[in-house]
Amino acid sequence: MAESLKGGDAPARRLSWNDPDVRSVVYQVVALGLVALVGWFLISNTLHNLSVRNIASGFGFMEREAGFAIGESPIAFGPENTYGRAVLVGLLNTLRIAAVGIILATIIGTIVGIARLSKNWLIARLATVYVEVVRNVPLLLQLFFWYAVITETLPGPRQAIDAGLGIFISNRGIKFPAPTDHIAFDLAAFGFLLAIVLAVAVSHWAKKRQDATGQPFPVWWTGLGLIIGMPVLGWLVGGAPMELDMPVLRGFNFSGGATLTPEFAALLAGLVIYTAGFVAEVVRAGIQAVNYGQWEAAGALGLSRTRTLRLVVLPQSLRVIIPPMTSQYLNLTKNSSLAVAIGYPDIVSIANTTLNQTGQAIEGIMIIMAVYLSISLSISVFMNWYNKHIALVER
Repeated sequence: MAESLKGGDAPARRLSWNDPDVRSVVYQVVALGLVALVGWFLISNTLHNLSVRNIASGFGFMEREAGFAIGESPIAFGPENTYGRAVLVGLLNTLRIAAVGIILATIIGTIVGIARLSKNWLIARLATVYVEVVRNVPLLLQLFFWYAVITETLPGPRQAIDAGLGIFISNRGIKFPAPTDHIAFDLAAFGFLLAIVLAVAVSHWAKKRQDATGQPFPVWWTGLGLIIGMPVLGWLVGGAPMELDMPVLRGFNFSGGATLTPEFAALLAGLVIYTAGFVAEVVRAGIQAVNYGQWEAAGALGLSRTRTLRLVVLPQSLRVIIPPMTSQYLNLTKNSSLAVAIGYPDIVSIANTTLNQTGQAIEGIMIIMAVYLSISLSISVFMNWYNKHIALVER
């Protein structure tokens, strides 16, 4: 009897509404069916309304000639180019402001967050005032403020401020010398990118070496040497040309050189200063989350307060800082859509112009949604990977 119970088949499971597993499956199937039904209704109703109004659907308009100019473009663009290329310009402008903004907001926010914990009364209070002011003033108002400061207080191109070295500051932006179309500058740019990759590789190698031998390696100076030396080496290999495209005043504006436009500068200043206030609080909270005994132990070993912060406290606080920091990066990227208020041609501005000219409102909104969704998911994936990379591993 015992053998038959041990070797026999398990009793068949009866389907019963009292079984929580059965109920959960039924609820999920019903919920999925309702979502599919709502989606089918919205899509079919939209297509029907478009056909009744003789409005063409689809993305075929992307191959048509745009017929409008874009004031600021990282790639060549003219009215004769297509709407697809115009959308690409908007995407690149959005990526540019988001990338630069995230880097600067992280640097400034970290400095301000550390300053809030300073033992110097004046520095700590100034950092507190900065955080409280920028976090409680709407971002849109800050964008208007910085745009007005740049365009209203700076002189016109004819009275531009000559900062030397071919740099001119006016209400049309900052004009500065730019590299000419020469292979040496392309090699220098490639050397800069390669230097960043090598600096990261050296940092990982140095960490493993220190864990194994206890011997530190000058990662900071090595990385700085690579970032400076590799572009210079590429420039020398390319022939070391000395000529630059210099800005020259012609008529009512400058020609030649490169330009930092007022729109880009105002948007960048607003996003960075606003987001840095939130980043500062994230950094402050992360540092305070580390047990004070870590400071005392490092001090007992003879480490200065600066080295303790850099080598002991900050690496531990990253585990608390990274998750909320991800949210701030996402907020900065999505807040860049306010660029349309000050005339910066980001993806929202160009998509709005496109849908106004073509009448493809649904497709235009879908493009905007797809762009921000893709950027946000990419940031989230990278930050989640980094968060997992620095997480404590239990043994």
